[in-house]
Amino acid sequence: MNDKMITLARFQYSAEAQIIKGRIESEGIEAFLTDQYTIDTDPLVSNAIGGVKLKVWKQDKKVAEEVLQSISEFSLDDEKNAIECPKCKSEKVRYYTSITDFRSFFSFIICLFVVVLPLYVSYKYRCENCNQKFNIS
Repeated sequence: MNDKMITLARFQYSAEAQIIKGRIESEGIEAFLTDQYTIDTDPLVSNAIGGVKLKVWKQDKKVAEEVLQSISEFSLDDEKNAIECPKCKSEKVRYYTSITDFRSFFSFIICLFVVVLPLYVSYKYRCENCNQKFNIS
């Protein structure tokens, strides 16, 4: 038996890594997370240490990659339908945070000075094809 582990994916936060790990384990593949507790303790070091790493056994790599690719990376509504761009009708839509309005900028500056995570951030959907920003109602 080959007992070498490989890094299948990296995530900025442990919550998203836990979800993907659970999905992979539901297929009977043993999966492990590394650096999750470090990032849970201090999320600001995530980029510095390469994020939370999802690891699987080398012999399970192919099946685990298929499971990973089957998960949609784009936004879905509450009925699990792909969100469509109102301008170009593309389904390649992601949910982003932005600091463009006064309220979120002011919150960001205050949080920067008191060294805490931002208290207020605005969120919008953005189309990957035409860069249209929009909200859904």
